[in-house]
Amino acid sequence: MQKFIVSARKYRPQLFDTVVGQSHITTTLKNAIKSNQLAHAFLFCGPRGVGKTTCARILAKTINCENQTKDGEACNTCRSCISFDEGTSLNMHELDAASNNSVEDIRSLVDQVRFAPQAGNYKVYIIDEVHMLSTSAFNAFLKTLEEPPSYAIFILATTEKYKIIPTILSRCQIFDFKRITQKDTVEHLENICSKETIKNEKAALQIIAQKSEGCMRDSLSILDKLVSFSNGELTYANVVEHLNILDADYYFKLLNCLRTQNLSDTLLLYDDVNSKGFESDILLNGFSEFIRNLLVCQDERAAVLLDVTENFKEQYRQTAKTVSPEFLISSLNILHEAEINYKAARNKRLHVELAFIKLCYLQQAIELSTDTNVVIKKKMIDGIKPVNYREIIPFESNNHKTIELKPTEASLLVETPASNIVNEPPKQNLITKDEKQKGTKLSALANIRRQVKGNGTNGNFNTTQPLNQESLQQAWNEYITQLRKEKDPAATNFEMTELRIQDDNNFIALVTNKIQFRFIEQSGTKVSQFLREKLNNSLLQFFIVMEENKEEKLLGDIPLSARDQYQKIIEEYPLVKELKERLRLDLEY
Repeated sequence: MQKFIVSARKYRPQLFDTVVGQSHITTTLKNAIKSNQLAHAFLFCGPRGVGKTTCARILAKTINCENQTKDGEACNTCRSCISFDEGTSLNMHELDAASNNSVEDIRSLVDQVRFAPQAGNYKVYIIDEVHMLSTSAFNAFLKTLEEPPSYAIFILATTEKYKIIPTILSRCQIFDFKRITQKDTVEHLENICSKETIKNEKAALQIIAQKSEGCMRDSLSILDKLVSFSNGELTYANVVEHLNILDADYYFKLLNCLRTQNLSDTLLLYDDVNSKGFESDILLNGFSEFIRNLLVCQDERAAVLLDVTENFKEQYRQTAKTVSPEFLISSLNILHEAEINYKAARNKRLHVELAFIKLCYLQQAIELSTDTNVVIKKKMIDGIKPVNYREIIPFESNNHKTIELKPTEASLLVETPASNIVNEPPKQNLITKDEKQKGTKLSALANIRRQVKGNGTNGNFNTTQPLNQESLQQAWNEYITQLRKEKDPAATNFEMTELRIQDDNNFIALVTNKIQFRFIEQSGTKVSQFLREKLNNSLLQFFIVMEENKEEKLLGDIPLSARDQYQKIIEEYPLVKELKERLRLDLEY
């Protein structure tokens, strides 16, 4: 039984002319060989499976060939070429940098460079995946790479050029390999199928080329697998089945359901796709590409960008003429959003179904938003209106400096008969003067107050007694006594509060710090209710105003000296001084 060799090895190119899709590289190398202008170091970079290592081996074989052709190709008949083909040549050394990336490996390679070739003209060193070398290994390789012996040629191959340090890049001739086009891949696969007597459909080979994404090695691996699956007969149906690809027919059916707003058929078709084992994100991605292809076919000049099999191209062009660009662009937006949020969705099936529901009624939404062929931008929500805030002016006091009402430091508690808290200053001193000048309307709360005052005893309110300082202070002290009986720590803060009457129904509770402010603010409702009952004034309300004494704050911030601290202690505790004198202690100030 003959040993099987995979197509990627069996049909590896042996000449520059047989390299697929890299004519810009092979032509340059052949001209350099013919004109004897070979560089001492090359860097081959590009995607995987496009021929980097193959071209390096062909170059090594050609420059050592004993009978080169006029076109700069190897003869494949001399002893050197045969030894290269059999892998027994001593003039070519390959190093896998992925597994030999240390400084010792590079030093071992440099030691081999010192020996001249026994047969042939050049010794070629091919370092594959060179980006895997460590920084130290790169630095150890610099001197040899810059000034190698005349018989040594280095060929570095990598898929990630950006990982190579600039000092290496500057010492090499860089050749950028490109992805192999679908056309070149299909032609190469057809050539192999004819040699292997494999029956094939061109549409099947095009699907293989699309799946390989420009990598020839991947396309040959897929070909070997499909030949085994189909017993040597490649058809479009078995290729689609084996590669688990959604046929374009599904997308055309889905598009027809969406355009006719047939929601039930849309969901049934999605269920059919889902039951065949296809992941929902594959369906979203494939349908997005399908919509993209239809959008490309809208313009004949852009139709060359259509990357589909030949048997579907005409169907794409005919369908694109019947679909509006608005529908296609809006569909792409919905599908793109669905793909982004797919991973975060808990119920992924419902997430995809919701996207198809939107697409199903998309045409109707476009028609509703169009008037006389002009798309109208509808206003979805009303504009956000800013909240009106009333400006608070500084409060002038007779005995103190200006009291500044800061939103972050002070708040006003106004108790209505229903115990509601509102933010409105007293009408006499704290209300802004601009309201009277501009004729601003009274708020709803002010209208209620005015009606209550005008009605007098009508309603649920008792007869109000005007405030006076003595009765107010007495009622305030009674509340403090009640707090002390309850062992409430707020009692001390209430004692430190200064009361100032503003009018018959309003007064100000003046505090000096934030702690005092918070204690009184928390008890505001209880205090208001207590004072209303004691003073027989149902309209009573008070405001908390914080005034910071800057002079005391400044003095309090100055640290006391050791002597001042001692003097303060003995003033408060005289026994400390007596103890010092009895023990005859000396203090260090």
